[in-house]
Amino acid sequence: MRDDREKLQDILDAIERIDRYTAQGRQAFEQNELIQAWFTQNLQVIGEASRSLSSTLRTHHPEVPWAKIIGMRNILTHNYFEIDLDIVWLTVAQELPSLKQAITDILQSL
Repeated sequence: MRDDREKLQDILDAIERIDRYTAQGRQAFEQNELIQAWFTQNLQVIGEASRSLSSTLRTHHPEVPWAKIIGMRNILTHNYFEIDLDIVWLTVAQELPSLKQAITDILQSL
């Protein structure tokens, strides 16, 4: 069974995969279905890894919006035809940098 450290690293790895394409900008995201799918898939990985973290770790780090992350994963996974690409872009551009820092800080504290 994988431990919390490995799952946190999965989150960082998914953020880094997204970061590679975020630099191309919103226009590239809007015009390229592959980038849209790439972002969506990696956001699902982030949500799934977050969901599988121990409740102890999540409780000890309330600064991370675990419920929102897991909720987004549920929408991306189960409501595929309702995905709002504006929300996906805003999440990637505005929320992932702080999530990346928070996950890095948690890993360093373990």
